Amino acid sequence: MELSARIVQHFQTSAQLKLEVAASLAEPIAQAAQLMVRSLVGEGKILACGNGGSAADAQHFAAELLNRFEMERPGLAAVALTTDSSTLTSIANDYSFDQIFSKQVRALGRAQDVLLAISTSGNSPNVSEAIAAAHEQGMSVVALTGRDGGRMAGQLREGDIHICVPASNTARIQEVHLLTLHCLCDGIDCLLLGAD
Repeated sequence: MELSARIVQHFQTSAQLKLEVAASLAEPIAQAAQLMVRSLVGEGKILACGNGGSAADAQHFAAELLNRFEMERPGLAAVALTTDSSTLTSIANDYSFDQIFSKQVRALGRAQDVLLAISTSGNSPNVSEAIAAAHEQGMSVVALTGRDGGRMAGQLREGDIHICVPASNTARIQEVHLLTLHCLCDGIDCLLLGAD
């Protein structure tokens, strides 16, 4: 296949998946935005974590909240647990890589906070451990997954929200995850500031 045709195919399959899942994901995304706004208004914060591309998504989301998305507003409390190399390497070295997020959640998380746990497979051990730690702290969890939700789907409790992209291709799942994060940012801003 010619390279340009292959690229067009990527665009088409990405767009097709987004259109296919829009109706089923709209409600959990709206619920997640409402949950996050309740946390932020109640002086809570959003802690976000993931690995690889999902780590980048966690950082992207935290940056959009801390700085701004599309509307001018004061910064909102969000922390990406993926960014402090000294913390990450000390926990991984002294304990295990599986605990790099959970130890941070136990130290930083409070009952009014929300954990945004991102994993395309739903099976990342360190993200799964972060969910367990969030529950210990009395926090709510928004799980952003793909495929069938993996292990993380079974960990969620009443009051948690699962946004699962029912696809098997990691790149396509990540593309929907990014759109989902932008929808969350927009939803949070609309709920806090009002919007047309």
